[in-house]
Amino acid sequence: MTYPTTAEILDDFEFFDDWQERYQYIIDLGKSLPEMPESLKVPANLIRGCQSNVWLSTNIQDGKLQLQLDSDAIIVKGLLILVLAAFNDKTASEIIAFDVDDYFSRLDLFRHLSPTRGNGVRAVVSKITEIATEQ
Repeated sequence: MTYPTTAEILDDFEFFDDWQERYQYIIDLGKSLPEMPESLKVPANLIRGCQSNVWLSTNIQDGKLQLQLDSDAIIVKGLLILVLAAFNDKTASEIIAFDVDDYFSRLDLFRHLSPTRGNGVRAVVSKITEIATEQ
């Protein structure tokens, strides 16, 4: 699956006039997230700190981290696409070097999410950067 790039997402966000439209965009992104096989939805792949259930499975192919994420909440699936745009199919050094705080700041994301949703996104990012650091 090919996800939009961070630049495309930032451009798309600028196109919308208000956060209601941006939420709808995030929901629409979430609808494109492929279902994770049930065999990967195991406790070891569950991300702690998320309001909804979020699973992360990783694989390394050609030196790049391949991420598979899923959630039981449609808005979270959209947020996971924002994360995948930043980190999927990247080397460990690219993941570590990416300024995710600037990316989310430019999206103005955390100001418009509930604290529990924001903490969940941070937990997913933290787990991915932890995995990249271990590489």
